[in-house]
Amino acid sequence: MDAKQTRQGVLFALAAYLMWGIAPAYFKLINYVPADEILTHRVIWSFFFMIALISLSRQWPQVKKACRNRRKVLAMAGSAVLIGGNWLLFIWAVNNNHMLEASLGYFINPLVNVVLGMVFLGERFRRMQWLAVALACCGVLVQLWTFGSLPVIALGLAFSFAFYGLVRKKIAVDAQTGMLVETLWLLPIAAIYLFGIADSATSYMGQNPWSLNLLLIAAGVVTTIPLLCFTAAATRLRLSTLGFFQYLGPTLMFLLAVTFYGEVVGKDKMVTFGFIWAALALFILDAVYTQRRLRKIA
Repeated sequence: MDAKQTRQGVLFALAAYLMWGIAPAYFKLINYVPADEILTHRVIWSFFFMIALISLSRQWPQVKKACRNRRKVLAMAGSAVLIGGNWLLFIWAVNNNHMLEASLGYFINPLVNVVLGMVFLGERFRRMQWLAVALACCGVLVQLWTFGSLPVIALGLAFSFAFYGLVRKKIAVDAQTGMLVETLWLLPIAAIYLFGIADSATSYMGQNPWSLNLLLIAAGVVTTIPLLCFTAAATRLRLSTLGFFQYLGPTLMFLLAVTFYGEVVGKDKMVTFGFIWAALALFILDAVYTQRRLRKIA
């Protein structure tokens, strides 16, 4: 990676994680809408937002070129399932007062990124990275052993998003094309569910207040812009480097949950958070030390 690509990747990563950090506040505004319905709106309006964005930026030739590769198109069906599942679990967690556990999942995610980078991309572990991952595993095991509970939501979010990042990196298509094809894969299912199956007080847009419909349509923007920034960063940075920025989003989520939404950190979660924060501290110190050493060598 050259210096220009790295700088661009850093800016995209910062933008993505800051927007994700405050995204729960948006979903809290529409927490009376069922999570599966919100997901369908995320898919449908993200698709149309991408159509407009690609048309304005005149990137249809790139889309056509990518779609000629059947292997990549099929691979994006897999990434679509991963990100769709991640979206649904996140929405449900936020709107059912599990924002703290959602933030825990995204605290764990950088460490999962490091492991996947080693296993699938041949990236090497350094000693402090090994220790960081070991601490994170200990935090989960202590919660399971001492309190008899497993942070299922946190682990589900961490692993689904880590595998999504891995698949997108392996596919190597541009952010806009990837997002368009992924939402296109999910679009028929979302449309059939919303217009043919869903039956709730908010599932009929013609009967909703205009303010609610605007918020539901905004799900496309809330979804698309940070994800585009993330996928743009993923193609410019090493997976392990990308994980370095992941703590920004969950930190904001944690503060929102405790400060504004009245969630309480129980003993079981506090133990796990303690281990994960210690692991992230080691991870960050290792990254800073390695960068300084490389600069001295250069």
